[in-house]
Amino acid sequence: MSLRLRMLQVARLARRQLGEASELVTAFLSEQRTAEGAGMDRSGRPDLYYTIFSLAGLQSMDALPAMEPLRAHLESFGDGAGLDLVHLGALARCWGVAGSQHAPAGRADAILARIERYRSRDGGYDADPGNPHGNAYGCFVGLGAYQDLGFPQPDPLRMVQCLKLLETPDGAWANARGLEVGSTNATAAAVTLLREMDLPVHERVGEWLLAQAHPQGGFRAMPAAPLPDLLSTATTLHALASMDVPLPEFLRERCLDFVDSLWTARGGFHGHWADDELDVEYTFYGLLALGHLT
Repeated sequence: MSLRLRMLQVARLARRQLGEASELVTAFLSEQRTAEGAGMDRSGRPDLYYTIFSLAGLQSMDALPAMEPLRAHLESFGDGAGLDLVHLGALARCWGVAGSQHAPAGRADAILARIERYRSRDGGYDADPGNPHGNAYGCFVGLGAYQDLGFPQPDPLRMVQCLKLLETPDGAWANARGLEVGSTNATAAAVTLLREMDLPVHERVGEWLLAQAHPQGGFRAMPAAPLPDLLSTATTLHALASMDVPLPEFLRERCLDFVDSLWTARGGFHGHWADDELDVEYTFYGLLALGHLT
């Protein structure tokens, strides 16, 4: 099962927590789409990156619309010339949902060839094609693109070597080498990637992730962060589940309260307590978090 499908499998469980509010979430996600089927960013503009969360959210609600308009939209990007790593990965993921078998012949190979240009000398991936060192998020994008387009990633163990060099002394991972303190999302990405490849993760990593819990619920992006956020909460819960690390019941209840505090009657989720906007990205992370807390 791919990285995308594992998250989708969990996010679908969110409807048990949402109950009748599922209809509001579906309506919000549907409103955040263009006529071509693209997801919109916070400014109301179509964006491939937001499209992947729009599609994932609608799939979680079993409300995915017809794919023909989206396929035509995706074809307008061709093989992704001019796109950065993140948007190339989004293009691959969108085709994974829309059906890469419907793409023009050779399109998947061409997209992956462009993604490989972002592969660093240490085997990882980075948004800067000239950087010799990859990072955990880039690796997540790279592996996910291959899975979504149905191809095996070349030299996957080189990517594992890159992740090894991103470990921090406190038992976590960072998104750059040489840092003393890990970050939650880099750690969650590394754990998810290693478990996807059936590689072991030391139990102290689970302890580090649990230690990032905020007293009022949710998880922080790093130990010094003053507030929890929905992205860090969702990715931490996903990583802990991949390690079979149980969430203490008191922490589960606090996390449910935290996620509930970010939901609105419009059907979307805020990213954190100081966030005044709603978008499809954080709404999907809200669904992923609720799925793990169900």
